[in-house]
Amino acid sequence: MERTMSWDGACRAHGGSMMAEVAYIGGYTPDTEGSGPGITLIELGSLARLGETPASGPSFLAVHPVLPILYAVGESERGTVGVFARADDGRLSPLAQRSSEGTAPCHLSVDPTGTRLAVANYGDGTLSVHGIDGSGLLTDTWIFPYREGAHAHQAVFGPDGVLYVSDLGADEIRRYLVGDEVVPHPEGPVRLASGMGPRHMATASGHWYVAGELDGTVRAYDAEWREIHVVPASGSGERNQPSHLEARGELVYVANRGPDTISVFAGPELKPVAEVACGGAWPRHFAIADGRMYVANQRSDTVAVLPLKDGVPRPAGELFAVGTPSCVLPLP
Repeated sequence: MERTMSWDGACRAHGGSMMAEVAYIGGYTPDTEGSGPGITLIELGSLARLGETPASGPSFLAVHPVLPILYAVGESERGTVGVFARADDGRLSPLAQRSSEGTAPCHLSVDPTGTRLAVANYGDGTLSVHGIDGSGLLTDTWIFPYREGAHAHQAVFGPDGVLYVSDLGADEIRRYLVGDEVVPHPEGPVRLASGMGPRHMATASGHWYVAGELDGTVRAYDAEWREIHVVPASGSGERNQPSHLEARGELVYVANRGPDTISVFAGPELKPVAEVACGGAWPRHFAIADGRMYVANQRSDTVAVLPLKDGVPRPAGELFAVGTPSCVLPLP
């Protein structure tokens, strides 16, 4: 069941102010082979639709850790990064746009200090890192092309001051030191299993976990990036292209495209805990907030809400209709 409320109606219902629990949904737009409106703002829980902001192909979103600023990739041949101001009621206003310095940017993240923005360009494998000034606007840029066949899929600032970039085309985790300057790590990239196709990764309790899009696995690594466990991401036996992965406490969550499920493992041994239907088709991304998992099901044009019990998702209770969603971003 979809719940929809007008912007004015939602604000009146809450005394004219924005609710504390909200999220932005990004996705593909008609000019990027999708049907989404741009960036959609919803209230978590009620699923009230609070507003829409036009943007071209905002397939991944990130917020500044302190400032009321949101960043969005524009996933197209001429990739872009958009900067948006967030009003108190959650509505977005475009502030600036610049090149992502590569093609088809599909992921971006802000470092914990709010001074660097990293962008993974899937099309040509280029990593770009942008300085952020005190107003949230982008300044200096460091550009790191990579070898032919590279496909940078995710850029994550680690707890050790290192920027990690998963490269699906090179079967590597590229590493960069981030300080006053951004430079390649002197020890080079981490080589992973050939043909794995690393997509998304996460770290928890001194371990790293990586989803292999091409071989359908989840792999666990120790703090030195030595592989310690590998398991199929889905027990369904169907062809699987895992997408998003998150680690929370002792649990590792993986979205499975093909089987259309969410798998849960207990790390670091990756013991299977559960595998449940994602509530739609082609789960591209998910986010956990307010005791629920919100799954962006790209091919069914819905975000499914899966209640969590003891950290394990249950069958979807509600659906929110939105064209080709690819990212769900709850506000911290």
